[in-house]
Amino acid sequence: MAELTQTSPSLCCCRKALPVSGGRCAGEPKPPSAGPRPGAARCPLVDVASASNFRSFRLRHFHLDLRLNFAAKEMSGWLVLDLVPVQPGVSALVLDSHPSLLIHSIDCKVPGDGKDEPASLTYRVDPFTDYGSSLVISLPAGALRPEQLIQVTVRYTTTDGPAIWWLDSELTCGQSRPLVFTQGHSVCNRSFFPCFDTPAVKSTYSASIRVPDGVTVLMSASRSSYSKLDRIFQFSMEFPVPSYLVALVAGELQHMDIGPRSRVWAEPCLLSCAVKKLGGSVERWLGVAEDLFGPYLWGRCDIVFLPPSFPIVAMENPCLTFIIASILESSEFLLIDVIHEIAHGWFGNAVTNATWEEMWLSEGLATYAQRRITTEAYGEAFTCLETVVRLDALHRQLRLLGDNNPVSKLQVKFEPGVNPSTLMNLFTYEKGFCFVSYLSELSGDVRRFDSFLKDYISEFKFQSVVAQDLIAYFLRYFPELQDAAVSQREGLEFERWLSGCGPPPFEPDLSAGGALIGPVQELCDLWRGGDPPDQQALATFDLSAWSTFQVVLFLDRMLDHSPLPYEVMASLSACYSALFDGLNAEVQIRWLQMVVRNTFYPDLPRVRAFLHKHTSRMYTVPLYEDLVAGVMKCVAVEIFYQTQRRLHPNLRRTLQLILFPSSSAPANQSGAVPPILTGSAPSGSPLQSPAATATASAAGTTAAMALRDVNVSA
Repeated sequence: MAELTQTSPSLCCCRKALPVSGGRCAGEPKPPSAGPRPGAARCPLVDVASASNFRSFRLRHFHLDLRLNFAAKEMSGWLVLDLVPVQPGVSALVLDSHPSLLIHSIDCKVPGDGKDEPASLTYRVDPFTDYGSSLVISLPAGALRPEQLIQVTVRYTTTDGPAIWWLDSELTCGQSRPLVFTQGHSVCNRSFFPCFDTPAVKSTYSASIRVPDGVTVLMSASRSSYSKLDRIFQFSMEFPVPSYLVALVAGELQHMDIGPRSRVWAEPCLLSCAVKKLGGSVERWLGVAEDLFGPYLWGRCDIVFLPPSFPIVAMENPCLTFIIASILESSEFLLIDVIHEIAHGWFGNAVTNATWEEMWLSEGLATYAQRRITTEAYGEAFTCLETVVRLDALHRQLRLLGDNNPVSKLQVKFEPGVNPSTLMNLFTYEKGFCFVSYLSELSGDVRRFDSFLKDYISEFKFQSVVAQDLIAYFLRYFPELQDAAVSQREGLEFERWLSGCGPPPFEPDLSAGGALIGPVQELCDLWRGGDPPDQQALATFDLSAWSTFQVVLFLDRMLDHSPLPYEVMASLSACYSALFDGLNAEVQIRWLQMVVRNTFYPDLPRVRAFLHKHTSRMYTVPLYEDLVAGVMKCVAVEIFYQTQRRLHPNLRRTLQLILFPSSSAPANQSGAVPPILTGSAPSGSPLQSPAATATASAAGTTAAMALRDVNVSA
């Protein structure tokens, strides 16, 4: 899932070709819907997000050797790349990098050439986009031959890059020791280490991390060890992964086993709560997933809970899911997010989208798999309810953006310079889910489609694919569907699914959730009559017995009809505000958004209390956007001044952009950290409204998207 940030125009128009099977070649006409067979002649695609020349090499393995300096907030050390040139006459190695990386030296060694000392290499750093640069390394002239292994070592130091988040002790949950974590999705890890930062390239890796006393390091690796004498943590990932799935967290962390292959990691003050919330559920969910999709390939399935500064809800780093501690307040949202990341073990991590323009191949399939797991574990009604909440949010976004907005495509063709992280939207998840559900419907039986997905994973595991690989395999798996030309059914053409704007052409039947969804809609109808409803009619609805998703659906649908008459808001507050105070943050934020959007001042103290307590992006940004869009901007500014010292610098920057758009600090994390503001706020700043948000997005820029709608899990 990745932070939603606004990007600036590209500094470079480089489009690098991508060697994967299937898909559309640069400059070639559209292929037939069936696509080529896996293993057919490889066709170069374009990956506008990578400046590297990864097609010229095969990356066998890489090793990181780093020392963490919490005082200076730096990582320093070296990277060793084991590369095999696959083309003759290669004279340069081009890696994705970032201005925040300070390169000290680069050398090259050819094992078996008889030379004891590596050759020092010259290099230069060229601009690429606002989210990265290109590191161009000149290779020894005439010394390289195709299929001959070379080892390139890059010595470097990181500074303040978008992948690396240093937290002072005050910003951690325990507030006793500092902590650092990395977040690579989508193209951030080029500021962690120079790499082929494209999901088309997968390799194994290893790492040696040196740390101060009292610091524990975790990485998304299948094996680890620790030398207490040297304070060195050793890691090894035995399965090939793309660069964005390499992740690290270091700080005061403890663990407790919750299953034979899973444990929970967290700061000491969080550990018991996290273990209690998850219990033995992870092993149960893994077992259900294995029954559906085949063996879990990654060995470990550990979970680490991170402080509220974690920029997204969860991230499916192999063997070690990263998840925001704030979600512990809601058991149902925790359940959904952890299961979604488990589903990525098959869809996204084992089989990966080859370009970021087809992110739905990971997110849409993982969302479908998540809902198959919850259906088997908790019943169809629960899954239908959660799906309705998400599809409601999808249609809410469509109303804001318009049916013709290009971001509503599954295959979004973005121009050079556009940050792939901006494609993290509901269409990637929910329209992708609907397409996979449609394929399941075509198969005629959900169990038959389960078997297809299991065989799809077996066929493509540890590979990167494009949509035509999936479609071609589907049509060969169900030859009767290919004979019936299902890919060309009017209104449901596969090409329309992939390249068409607007809502999904098909949505699954969710009537099995009627017993849970029906009462929610009935209560909404009572409150939307224009006058406060009769108390006797309301007495039949006991919200204290409702699930979180039922209450969330009720509030979301009431938000859709805001503003409401003052008398209705007053009656809503009298009936429910005390109840909502005792529920989780997912419920509270929606109620408080109703308070703000309806300018209901009697409950304003609840808004203040919530923003003083919660410092995570997922709960602060939506409320600040609503406060600024209405008549409560002065309240937002006041709260910001009172809480800014407890906000991560990146979140502080974001809120400055919302509050003071005409004089805000740079949005790029690699820019200078904004100072703590004092005094009065600038006056006359333009307000940011939902309408302005929709206009900006339609114009091709990245508009702010309420995380309550997306609940971004990468």
